[in-house]
Amino acid sequence: MTDPDDAPARLTLLAHGGGCGCKIAPGLLAEILAKSGLGTAVPPALLVGIETSDDAAVYRLNDSQAVVATTDFFTPIVDDPYDFGRIAACNAISDIYAMGANPIFALAVLGVPIKSLPSEVIGRIVEGGESICRAAAIPIAGGHSIDTLEPIYGLVAIGLVDPKNLKRNCTAQDGDVVILGKRLGIGIFSAALKNQALDAKSYAQMVASATQLNTPGPALAALAGVNAMTDVTGFGLLGHLLEVCRGSQLAATITRESLPLFENTLALAKDGAITGASARNWAAYGEDVTLAADTPEIWRSVLTDPQTSGGLLVTCRAESVTAVLDAFRTHGFAFACAIGSMHAGRARISVL
Repeated sequence: MTDPDDAPARLTLLAHGGGCGCKIAPGLLAEILAKSGLGTAVPPALLVGIETSDDAAVYRLNDSQAVVATTDFFTPIVDDPYDFGRIAACNAISDIYAMGANPIFALAVLGVPIKSLPSEVIGRIVEGGESICRAAAIPIAGGHSIDTLEPIYGLVAIGLVDPKNLKRNCTAQDGDVVILGKRLGIGIFSAALKNQALDAKSYAQMVASATQLNTPGPALAALAGVNAMTDVTGFGLLGHLLEVCRGSQLAATITRESLPLFENTLALAKDGAITGASARNWAAYGEDVTLAADTPEIWRSVLTDPQTSGGLLVTCRAESVTAVLDAFRTHGFAFACAIGSMHAGRARISVL
C-alpha cells in the first residue's frame, strides 16, 4: 500500500470533487433525466434501461444470455495515482456485479491535464486500473483519452448474465431483510484525506475497501430468496436504498446501531470531514427520510455520505439471510451484515 505522503502529486487538489462525491446531485440528475425521456423505440430485448435508476443496462441475447453494460468514471478520491486507478476501476465493475452478472471485458475512459501531470503519473493511473481488471479476470480491450482540466479515470464495463439470475433495484419484497456488504464512511475519509487529516491506518482501510471487488454479486443473484440488489455509491446509503424503495413501492426501516462503519468515521465527521455531496444528497431526498428523535445531527452526514466503490445492498427473505452472509464471507467480506427491513408503505426510510 502506497503511503499518501509519498504520492508524486496531490491529485485531489487538481479536482473540485472526488470519487463518487463528484456525481451530479440526485435532485438535479432527476430533473435532467425527466426531460430526456426513453423515446418510443425501446426494443423488447432491452430488459433494463433508465426507468428505475438501476446500476446497468441489460440487453437480452437469447434465453440464457443477456449483455450487461455500464460506465463509471470520476475525479481523484486519493492522491496516489495507482490507488486512484484501482479504486475507479473497481467502482465501475461493481455495477456489473450488482446486476448479478460476471464481467467479461472493459474499455478505459481517461481524461488528464497533460500540462499538469507527468506521463509517469498518468501511466500509474492506467496501471492501477489494469491491476483491478486482472483481478476480475477481464481484459481492457480499448478505450478513449482526452486532455482535460481535471484528472478523470474509469471504465466502460461489459458483463453477461443469465436473465433468470438478473437482479434489479426495484424488485424487493415486503418482509425482506436488508443486508449491506461493506463499511460506510469513505466520503468522510476522503474529505479528511484532502484536508491532510487522515492517518495511515485509516487510509489503508479506505483503499482496501474501495479496491475490494464486489465478486459475491453473481453468487448472491443465484441464491433462492434474494429479491433485489444494487450497490451503494455516490448518493449514499439512504439515496440508494430509497431507489430500492421507490422502484419496489415499499418502505424501509434501518437501525443506526447495525450499520458497519470504518473506525474513526464519526470522530472525523464531527471534526468537519464532510463532503459537499452529503449536503446535496440530503437536500435531494431528505423529505423522504424520518430520523429517530434521538439521532445525533452528525449521523445525517454518515447516512448521506457518498461511497466510492461501496458495498452491495441486498434484500432477501428472512430464511435466506444466513446463505447471503455466508456468500459474502466466502468472498472475504467480513463486515457484511443485516441493517434493516423492507415493509409495506409509501416509499421512504425510517432510521431508528
